[in-house]
Amino acid sequence: MGWIAGVFIYLIVWWMVFFCVLPWGNRPVENPEIGHANSAPENPRLSLKALVTTAISAVVFTIIWFIVDAGWVNFRVV
Repeated sequence: MGWIAGVFIYLIVWWMVFFCVLPWGNRPVENPEIGHANSAPENPRLSLKALVTTAISAVVFTIIWFIVDAGWVNFRVV
C-alpha cells in the first residue's frame, strides 16, 4: 500500500470513527431557548471527540496496515 492510498484509507477510517464517536456523552438542554432544537446537545465537546477519533483511527489504521502488509488481504489483481 502506497502513502497516497494510506492517507485516503486513514481519512475514510477517521470519518467513520468520528460518526460513531459523535453521539457519546450528548445530553439535550433541559430548557432550550426559543428557536433552538429540543434535541440540540448542551455541550457537544467536538474538540475532545476529534482527539478521541484521531487516537482510535490511528489504532484501526495500524491494524489495517499490518493486515495488508502481511499479505492477508490483497487489493491488486494478480
